Amino acid sequence: MIQSMTGYGKSILQLPTKKITIELKSLNSKNLDLNTRIPSKYRQKEIQIRRNLAKKLVRGKIDVSFFVETTAEELTAKINKDIVIKYLEQLREISEEEGLLSIVMRLPDVLKIEREELDEDEWSLIENTISEAVNYLQKFRSDEGEALKKDFVLRIEAIRSNLNEVIDLDEERLLAVRERLQKAISDLEVTVDENKFEQEMIYYLEKLDITEEKVRLNNHLSYFIEELNGDISNGKKLAFISQEIGREINTIGSKANFSPMQKQVVQMKDELEKIKEQLLNVL
Repeated sequence: MIQSMTGYGKSILQLPTKKITIELKSLNSKNLDLNTRIPSKYRQKEIQIRRNLAKKLVRGKIDVSFFVETTAEELTAKINKDIVIKYLEQLREISEEEGLLSIVMRLPDVLKIEREELDEDEWSLIENTISEAVNYLQKFRSDEGEALKKDFVLRIEAIRSNLNEVIDLDEERLLAVRERLQKAISDLEVTVDENKFEQEMIYYLEKLDITEEKVRLNNHLSYFIEELNGDISNGKKLAFISQEIGREINTIGSKANFSPMQKQVVQMKDELEKIKEQLLNVL
């Protein structure tokens, strides 16, 4: 089943002193492009996060955001009592004014910031939350992929319908080409060797023969549908098949030399262009 590269996943972890929200947003990209917004406390795990996401999400422009909201008192700064006492003693030697403490609290090194160590139990819960967000994102991608698949099937069948019209028109086309050539010779009012003319006619009509193109195009259309129904989403392979479809359509168009058939070719090209645009978003 194909998947879209567009997706969104969100999961929330509620801890005793904080709420952690993980958001994943995905857009189409030729390769994997991971952008992360992670609080400094969890930055040491960034490489691990990137590695795990690369395995699961494969391709796309992925934005990863951690939002941490404190829900209870959690102090990371403490007063350095020894330094405060020293400052006060020195200031009292030169002044007896009230309010010395407010002055002291603005002096260097009065507050010391204690670095929070990452709790592994907490991190285990966060990892589960990330996995949950990834699952939501993949579900989103799968749902989008299902919608894309329905559109692809309709357009491939439209091309096949046009191809059937081309097949029906082929005999009429060759007769029309023969008549045009015979009329051109008649208009010249010259005598020609009928046997030589017939040989040249056969040679010319063989150049316009599209039997191989019709067979190959039909096979490519079937192969495209087969890949759509496969277990693995492979947008690059589908894009390659669409190029082969385009090659056969273009060859038929260059050989057509018949207005009704050219109209069918134009319609096939139009459907194929829409398929190619949508394939840019397939994983």
